[in-house]
This record gives sequence, C-alpha cells and structure tokens, in this order.
Amino acid sequence: MTNTPLDTPVLRPSRSLIPGVLLIVFGVFFLAVNFMGVDFEDIWPVTLLVPAIAFFIMYARDRRQFGLLMPGTILVVLSVLFFTCQVRGWMLMNVLWPIFMLAPGLGFIMLYLFGRRDPGLLIPAGILIGLSAVFLLANLGFGHLWPAVLILVGVLLLVRRRSGVSPTPPGPEGPPSTGL
Repeated sequence: MTNTPLDTPVLRPSRSLIPGVLLIVFGVFFLAVNFMGVDFEDIWPVTLLVPAIAFFIMYARDRRQFGLLMPGTILVVLSVLFFTCQVRGWMLMNVLWPIFMLAPGLGFIMLYLFGRRDPGLLIPAGILIGLSAVFLLANLGFGHLWPAVLILVGVLLLVRRRSGVSPTPPGPEGPPSTGL
C-alpha cells in the first residue's frame, strides 16, 4: 500500500500506439483504394501484411515478446500465397495448398531463432515443413523425390550430432563448486 493523496494523479503505463496506427494505416489504404480506382478484390491480400508488420514492430519494441513472431510469420506467408493466387489464378491453390502447413512451420522456426532456442520448437517445425515439402514436391510432379527429404533430414541430424551440437538443452546447472 502506498501513501499517496487521493487528489494526486496516478501515472499509468502508456498504452501501445499500435492499434491506433493500424486503424490509420487501414483507413489510408482503403481511401487510396477508393480514390485511385483500384478494385479492392484485386489487392485484398495486402491487408494481411498490415497486422503482420504490426506484430513484427511490437516484437522489435520488446524482444521478450517473441510469441508475436508466430502470427506475423503466418500472415506474411499467407499474404504472399493469396496474392500469388489472386494474380496468377486461384487454380494454383490445387498445387500450393501445402503452404498452409508451411506457414506455421516457419512460425515455429522464427520462435526458435529469435526466442529462447527451445529445441522442442524444432519438432513441430520439422514435421510441418517436411510434410509441406513432400506434398509440394508431389503436387509439382516430383513426388518420386520425396525420399530425398528424408535423406536430407537424416544428413542434417548426423551433421548436427557430429558437430557436437546436442539435440537437447543442457540441464540446469547447480551453484559453482567451492572446491571444499
């Protein structure tokens, strides 16, 4: 309990500017679309980039919030996928649907690289990215090469083991020994 008079204003932490900035950016974007004669149906995937950029900016402001990288990464990947299909034709979705698995896989990689380097994040990342690669190879007519993905993963595991990188983090260290 603090001893502050009732008429003294309480200082509250400043709130994030991100929601206000996001609304302004979306408003400017939609006004530009309306006044420039651009059909929103042609460029809607770009709107996924705005919150993605906001997630990355919020992470840059506080590096302890590395969980923001997962949705930011997923939105960037999906924005690229949707924009590609919008420009080149939605029939591409018959081939590119595995990117829906790739997006969170890359998100896990971002969490690993910029977070606490928890090796447990590499398991779902590897599964999602591996499945995505196998299905993309099959969809692109290279289905007979999917065993190459297994070989590549096996080689990476062997090289990692040989280089002395432990697949599991070291256990918690106790207090330093005093030698007594």
